[in-house]
Parts: sequence; C-alpha cells; structure tokens
Amino acid sequence: MNLNQVTLTVKNMEEAVTFYKTLGFNQIVADEHYCRFKCPEGDSTFSLYLGDPNSQSNSVIYFEHEELDAWVDDLKSQGIEFEQEPTDKDYLWREAMLTDPSGNEIKLYWAGENRINPPWRVNP
Repeated sequence: MNLNQVTLTVKNMEEAVTFYKTLGFNQIVADEHYCRFKCPEGDSTFSLYLGDPNSQSNSVIYFEHEELDAWVDDLKSQGIEFEQEPTDKDYLWREAMLTDPSGNEIKLYWAGENRINPPWRVNP
C-alpha cells in the first residue's frame, strides 16, 4: 500500500493555487473546484478542494526539504510569512510552520534518517 495524495479544503481556489505555486509545487490538474500538484522532487502529489468559506480547517501537511533553512529564506524573500522559523525539535526534526490562505497548517521540515528510522522506532 502507498499513500496516493492528501487533499486540503481551501476557501479561495485562486488564492490557494497562487500560494502553492509560490512554494514551488507544479500544478498538474486545474479545475474551478479542484486542483492537484506534484512535488518538485519524487512522485508525491496533493490536491486542493474548494470548500465552504466558513468552515474550520484542522489539516496539517508536511513537506520535506534537505536545505530547509535556505528554502525558508527564499520563501520569505517572496513574501511568505511563517508562524515559526526553522527550529530543532525534540523528536529530531528541524521544522518551520506556516499557514496557507485558508488556514491549513503547513510544516516544512528536514528529518533525514529520523523521518522513518528514529531511535525509538518500533520494529514489526
């Protein structure tokens, strides 16, 4: 089994598409109520669905990049605002946090080997 995609509900499709393109994602599907993006590296995708503008979002999406600090600096130079600067976490990830225009939480991080092999990993 493999994860196909994550879909985030957004309140304004045009604003959301512009935001995710600014983050560097490649749009592969465009529709009035649905858009899909491919990550610049690998085969991962995620999509956006136009939902009720009054809804509350509880979604969090994670994007990994080895050069996290440089990526964050580049995004800040393009006007992207962060809730949290890159910070070393006690779970051994370096992580920055921002929200998209619809309030979806986004974590940009680098975990290296600790992403799937942390010291506390449970072996099946």
